[in-house]
Amino acid sequence: MIKVNSLVVYKSSCAVVTELGDNGKFTVKYISTPATETKKAVYSTQNVRAKDVLLLCEEGNFDKALEFASHCPSAENMYNLDDKNEIAVQIKECYEFLESDDETKNASYGFDELVSLFRPEFNSEESWGLYSALKNTVYFSQSLKDAMDGKIVFMLRSREEIDSLVKKADEKGKEAELRADFLKRLKEKKILSEDSKFMGDVEALALGKTDKSRTMHDAGIKETPEKAHRLLLDTGIWDITRNPHPLRWGLSTKSATQGLSSPVDVERVEVDSVAYAIDSEYSTDPDDAVAFDGKYLWVHIADPASTVMPDDEIDKSARGRGATLYIPEGAARMLCENCLEDYALGLTQRSRALSFRLLLDDKCNVEECSIFKTFVNVKRLSYKAAEEQKESSELKPLFEIARKNIEKRNANGAVSMSFPEVHISVDPSTKRVSIEKYVSYESNDMIREMMLLAGEGCAKFAFQNNIPFPFISQEEPSIPADLPEGYAHDFKLRRCMRKRSVGITPGKHCGLGLSMYTQVTSPLRRYSDLLSHEQLRAFLEGRKLMDKDTMLMHLAEGDAGAMAARKAERNSNNHWTLVYLLQNPELVFDAVCIDTSGKLPQFSIPDLAFETYIPCDGAELNKVVKVKASKIDIPELTVEFSVV
Repeated sequence: MIKVNSLVVYKSSCAVVTELGDNGKFTVKYISTPATETKKAVYSTQNVRAKDVLLLCEEGNFDKALEFASHCPSAENMYNLDDKNEIAVQIKECYEFLESDDETKNASYGFDELVSLFRPEFNSEESWGLYSALKNTVYFSQSLKDAMDGKIVFMLRSREEIDSLVKKADEKGKEAELRADFLKRLKEKKILSEDSKFMGDVEALALGKTDKSRTMHDAGIKETPEKAHRLLLDTGIWDITRNPHPLRWGLSTKSATQGLSSPVDVERVEVDSVAYAIDSEYSTDPDDAVAFDGKYLWVHIADPASTVMPDDEIDKSARGRGATLYIPEGAARMLCENCLEDYALGLTQRSRALSFRLLLDDKCNVEECSIFKTFVNVKRLSYKAAEEQKESSELKPLFEIARKNIEKRNANGAVSMSFPEVHISVDPSTKRVSIEKYVSYESNDMIREMMLLAGEGCAKFAFQNNIPFPFISQEEPSIPADLPEGYAHDFKLRRCMRKRSVGITPGKHCGLGLSMYTQVTSPLRRYSDLLSHEQLRAFLEGRKLMDKDTMLMHLAEGDAGAMAARKAERNSNNHWTLVYLLQNPELVFDAVCIDTSGKLPQFSIPDLAFETYIPCDGAELNKVVKVKASKIDIPELTVEFSVV
């Protein structure tokens, strides 16, 4: 019977009943925080019910019970079968006596009954220590079922169970010793090859899979992805070529695997004029092609939405990725690799497309936009090849349209900027990095204008037909009158631009100089474009359209993935740029001063498409200086340049 001063087990600790309450409840006092060498124990009280505790004895001295328990064998020592502690020896002898008799070794024993077998005389103050010793010993196990009923009952373990427990304890002890030795080596940064087994949690933190690392905590190292990355480099487990950034942003570096169904045979318009898919020489997923038939401008776009339906598994997968991830190691595609043959343009003799037919006036205003499901003959060209053929009868009209569209947009306040671009690639076998400057041709501008015309025409088509659609707008920038000349001009102008907005109501895109605009030209690469195609196809086929709320929800989910992809791409490019600098320490670069308003002048290094702050006396806008990299920090993605 529980009463005041009864000793009980509460939360695996010794407790004493200090007060009886109503409805069978009572108050217990127990140690909530054990004492240490520098701090005293912390006592707490708690109101409990009888089912929350196990009764040790009806009355006892709490302090004396704790004092006696301090002299009993600890849990760790009870795995030592040769322990000479008096109580440990008594428990072992009791076990051997009971185990030797077939009638007693399978029996169950209440706490008082079992203790009386090896300690005929014991008082209440010894109950907690003896209970703890029995509970911790390898010789006996406590019946959890009886504990649920408020009873303390023990049973003998078999010899096999004891051997297994002792073996595990030995292994655990050896593992603790090995880990202690490892942590010592880790602090000295002198780890051995076999120590990598202890570094799994460090890798997980460096890759963004967790925000904790027991190893770093135990070694006294701040637990951040950057510190984890540095530790892996310092210990040689990673080398400088390991790029953690895509995984850190929760992105797969593999393309989607779920295959798209073969294109469905539906009625399509045969377009007679040959269309040209003009792209970078590095491109392997062409998804747009252009042509002019003498009256209409045709912009043909890949048609994966002929198979991908809203909310099917492929749509959800693409929505989660948001966009194809382009990093120097390669592309991780939003849609599976093997879909390109069926859906990319120009990889087969005849391509299926969703085509935008635009009727333009003399000033390149879109008078009419029609959309068709088509078959089209596509010829692939690089930007360089298109440049060489821009006076041909097929391409010349496209260049002329592009020039007119640029004039139209500029007249409407378009803001034109140009920045250095590079292509970064990594040899998969040697991990050597190459950085090549992009050469920009007029053909690049021509294709850009064709895509803008398609976006403008589609926005008008969606608006006129009352289709819920993702319209893209941008407020007018506030451009100062004192913009610098030369190279620094575009960098200052960039800071004046407002963020773009996406919504269901069309608005002016001031940066592009368009009255309304949307993006529809990359459904193989961008989820927002695929979503737009799903909506357009539903309209063309007379199916139910996505309502505005659903469309915006899908768009927001896709944009989250696309934003992560952009950040992973930016960080990956910076990572490999730093690796390139480490691999080529002798290189000297031209740096152009683009801003002098801060504490340090800001420079652009065109050959790297890299911007940074460099100490430089007498820095002036557009001034070119020679610089060399130093203090390259891969984990922090930082590098210092100095003038040479």
